[in-house]
Amino acid sequence: MAITGGCFCGLVRYEISGKLHDARSCHCSRCRKAFSSQASAYALVDAGEFRWLSGEDTLSSFLSGHGFGLQFCSKCGSTLCGVFEGAVHGVTLGCIDGDPDVEIGRHIFVGSKASWEVIPDGVTTFSENSPEPE
Repeated sequence: MAITGGCFCGLVRYEISGKLHDARSCHCSRCRKAFSSQASAYALVDAGEFRWLSGEDTLSSFLSGHGFGLQFCSKCGSTLCGVFEGAVHGVTLGCIDGDPDVEIGRHIFVGSKASWEVIPDGVTTFSENSPEPE
């Protein structure tokens, strides 16, 4: 069964034909600003399994100098996905409809988390980025 998601206003919709993998939460200062939250929660997706259903023409992008970036709805501002060199490589978990059938396996960049955030005991944390799974 496909995973679907979309933005807050409903203008942008997408579908993922495969499974999400390597879910994580990033607590760096850049993610706090980009997501207006204490952290970002996202999972990776195989680019060939992702497709836009509607509203692709209304997406806005913010791209860094390293080929990475974010895409968001230009009407409501929902951050929908991360891109690398023009292809979707991850989706934000908060914009998925229903149960994404994935759990956050690690919290990264907790060394620079907000002073007001409390990380729960028992979760896997890394002060900076963690090694990619094999």
